[in-house]
Order: sequence, then structure tokens, then C-alpha cells
Amino acid sequence: MKIAVLGSGTWGVALARVLALNGANVTVWSKFPEEAEKLRETREAPNLPGVYIPEEIIFTANPADASASADYILMVVPSIFVRDTAALFAGCAEKETVWINASKGIEKDTLMTLTEVIEDEVQRRGGWKPETVAVSGPTHAEEVARDMPTLIVAAGDDPGITQKVQKLFEGSCIRPYTNSDKRGVQICAALKNVEALAVGIAKGLGYGDNTRAAMITRGMEEIRRLGLAMGCNERTFFGLAGIGDLIVTATSNHSRNNRAGMLIGQGKTPEEALKEVGMVVEGVNALPAAIRLCEKYGMEMPLIEAVQAIIEKGADPKEIVQDLMSRKLKQENM
Repeated sequence: MKIAVLGSGTWGVALARVLALNGANVTVWSKFPEEAEKLRETREAPNLPGVYIPEEIIFTANPADASASADYILMVVPSIFVRDTAALFAGCAEKETVWINASKGIEKDTLMTLTEVIEDEVQRRGGWKPETVAVSGPTHAEEVARDMPTLIVAAGDDPGITQKVQKLFEGSCIRPYTNSDKRGVQICAALKNVEALAVGIAKGLGYGDNTRAAMITRGMEEIRRLGLAMGCNERTFFGLAGIGDLIVTATSNHSRNNRAGMLIGQGKTPEEALKEVGMVVEGVNALPAAIRLCEKYGMEMPLIEAVQAIIEKGADPKEIVQDLMSRKLKQENM
């Protein structure tokens, strides 16, 4: 079984390691030749200190070498680069290859999920629509790379193909489930990052566990209401890709979104916070699409709108909190 992993960041390396240890023939593609060479030589990722990369994993910067005879292509690049990466590989991937998306985001211009972006680009450049499966769940790379147990969900249109993707992880530190709600899984994956920014901001302001628990609960409700308007399955939002991933992203020290939000709450500008985190903060990338989805479906999403006011409009986080607390009283289930 050959798997091409597109993306050599922490999540790409962590997944490549899991799959290789599970018996797959894994090639990791990096956009940067010098990065591929360094990973090949050192067998260690810079942001995963102490984690040894198995010798069996091949690193390359050549798309044709990475995708040759691949049974699966696993997309693990930052969300804003998914379209360009899919376009790059569309010409050399085989028609039978299944594309698995592990990136988390929504394309801001088209409002497509990332599997839709992959399908669109491969069809445009390759002439066929590939089979795609989305994987998501509470999966910080720092823990997966150290073989700490967790669970994921694989979501696709074809149950047989989804089950094949599920079996790729069987017996590893990742216990996989399946789900038929591919859109819902990806909506959760993208928007939980924005909600985690909000929770991080509250933490940076010095608020405690009560605040965090309340924001996680209402944040999931915002995502659920939008997802239902988009035709998603309600159960998805109470599963691994929904509340499971939101909890870990909004509470963990490994979470870039949580950390960036905390720095903003402590008084740093968004630019300063992103620079200090030093890695991709997907909540910032997802924010424009989240706002557009709110507008498109006529949804009121106070926490996401609050994040926009702070990050894009320079609003004072403390004043935003007061605004949120002063909103009109409502029933919880409305």
C-alpha cells in the first residue's frame, strides 16, 4: 500500500509516521527541496523534538516521485495551499488514487470544503473527479507522533472507500471511525479553530474555567446551527470531529489557535501573536470564510463575529466581552 503524504509539517510527519509503522509504504512530499533533504538526513522534524522518523519513510520535493503508483494521496498542507497543491499533483496522480484530506479549513473565495477544492482542481486539470475522504478529530500532532492514543473519523461519500481509509489506521495509536457526513466533518474542522481563538482570548484576559466551558458549549452551538442550515447531520457536531476536536483545540497547550488567542487577550496585536506562535494558525485563515458563511445562511454567530471584531477591526477584547454579556436574553435551545 503506497501513500503519498503532501506536507512535511508536524501533522504531516506525525501521520506519515503512524502509517509507516502500520505497514504502509509512505513518501512525504515537501514543497522545499532543502526541507526534504534535512528531514531525510536528520530523521527528526524541528517542531517534534525527540520523535524519530522511521528510515522507511521517503522524503522528496518531486511531485511525480511522491505520487507515482500511489494508492492514496493524503493532503496535510495549510488550508490556504490546498488548491495549489491539488493543482500541482492533478497532472501526475492516477485516476484510481483516493485523496484523503487532513487539512482543516474552508476556502474563503468559494466557500468550498477542502475535499470540494481537491475535487474541483483535479477535475479541472486532470479531467476526472477523484474519490475523496476527509479525516478529522482530536489529534494534536505532538501527541500522535509520540503514539498517544486518540480517535479520528473518516468521512466520505462511498462507504467502501471510506472503510478502506479507516483500515489504514487500524491497529495504530489512532482508533478510526467512519461517518457519511463529509461536509459536516469539515465544517467542524474549520470553524472549531475560530472558536478556539475566542476561548484563547478569554484565557489571555485572565478568565477561568467557567468562561472556557461556557464558550466551548456556545461555540459548538454556533457551529451546529450553521451546519444544519448547510444540510449537515446533527450527530456529527456531537462526535469526534465536532465537540471532540473543539474541546482539545480550545483547551490544549499544543493548540496554536488557543495560544494565539491567549496572546491577543494579553495585549499583543494579531500580527505579533502569529509571529510568536511561529506556525500556521488555521483559525485566522478560516475566519473570512466563517463570516461569509454566517452572512450567506443568515446565522447569528456571536463568538465568531467577536473574533472578527478583534482580529480584523482592532476591537478591544474587554469591550467585546461586555458586549457579549449584555446581549438580549434568550432561551438556550433557540
